Amino acid sequence: MRFLHIADVHLGCRRYNLDERAKDFFRAWYDVLERYAVPNRPDFVLIAGDLFHLRRVDPQTMNQAIAGLELLRTEGIPVLAIEGNHDQSDPTSHFSWLRSLSQWGYLKLLEPQYDESRKLRVVAWDEAQRRGSYIDVGGARIFGSHWYGMSTNAMLPMLAEAIKPHIADQRFNILMLHTDVEGYLKRPIPALTQARLRELRGIIDYVALGHTHKEFNFDNWAFNPGSLEACTVDEYGEPRGFYMVEVRDRQATAQHIRDYVQRPIQRLSIEVSGSADPEMVRAQILAAVEREARVHDEDSGALAPIIEVTLRGRLGFRASLLETNALRERIQEQTHALHVILRNLTIPVEYQVGDQFDPSMPRHERERRILEDLIARDARYRDRARDVAHLIMETKRLALEEEAPDRIIELIAQRLDPEGDDDGATARNGVEESVADSRLVLFGPRHRSDHE
Repeated sequence: MRFLHIADVHLGCRRYNLDERAKDFFRAWYDVLERYAVPNRPDFVLIAGDLFHLRRVDPQTMNQAIAGLELLRTEGIPVLAIEGNHDQSDPTSHFSWLRSLSQWGYLKLLEPQYDESRKLRVVAWDEAQRRGSYIDVGGARIFGSHWYGMSTNAMLPMLAEAIKPHIADQRFNILMLHTDVEGYLKRPIPALTQARLRELRGIIDYVALGHTHKEFNFDNWAFNPGSLEACTVDEYGEPRGFYMVEVRDRQATAQHIRDYVQRPIQRLSIEVSGSADPEMVRAQILAAVEREARVHDEDSGALAPIIEVTLRGRLGFRASLLETNALRERIQEQTHALHVILRNLTIPVEYQVGDQFDPSMPRHERERRILEDLIARDARYRDRARDVAHLIMETKRLALEEEAPDRIIELIAQRLDPEGDDDGATARNGVEESVADSRLVLFGPRHRSDHE
């Protein structure tokens, strides 16, 4: 028995508001099916969630989905799918485009049912109604599930109990599940625990995972292929693709395949410290791009790359003098890239404070003096910089101690406008600007990029 395991196709993902980027997700989807499904004639194809990027699917995206599904239907290759978080039904209705595609016969959407008491039920596929929770194809019995989100750990035992009576001893039992798994994430968010996932080991032969956009497998038993295309530049270095799975004697061998059409992505990091002349820094950046960036040959027929350039270091001039929009356009002309992302993580001269202070000085005193320095740059508060810095430090202390917001507001109002003058609102606005600058120095610069 042979099958393809795909997940996170994300048709309709129009990253950077580029129509060409939306076509990338279709190219990957169609190329995988045309190059691997049609010639290898698998017994079935699994889509473990997120066929679409959005619940509201535009006509062109639906055309792209049907083009791939019609290719498989013409070849007589069944498609079994579950909903992911991106393409699940709307909370206010039972409608979803995957359910429509299932009703139209392009795929079979497998999902648990609920009885009148809201108890989870697993039922066999009914071809007449085109509904069901599991189906037998070839030598496999394939079970579906819903997107459970943060409640996955609580719901999985209930799903397992509902599945157990329907396990086929003579078949290869597969469960499709759209979820993150702990230990395979870079983000500190709740995920399905490995211990909870392992509880399925006694009943399920192969867990077809989706949702995490990089490839991994757990105990050579639960497999996650990753997204077909990189949904963000941050994902470009992660392994992603799909599985071609062979099953013999109820043992699965999953080959992860990455060789299909994908948009190339390149990331460059350039250090720009050491010059007070904006034109010299721009020339330095363009020279680095010329040395390191991938230049697209427009006659080659290959896809033009997306290039991300990150600037780091300390500027000897105000950030606005760098003229990042014009610089980004120059880089795009130089490389012929599809899109250039310019991330300016430099620290401009207006925020370079605090270096002159003794490192052994207590932290709270350093913070206060940095705040005072920033506030003194505003002529409106130069004479009151010390008092306003003290106020900000006191406000921070009260916030950390979870003082009531009304109490904090009262303190700020009283200190800024002790006599109840009409200028109190103006004073508050000025301090808000100073606080914003202070946060940047104390907690680091916010990522400033042309695509935010």
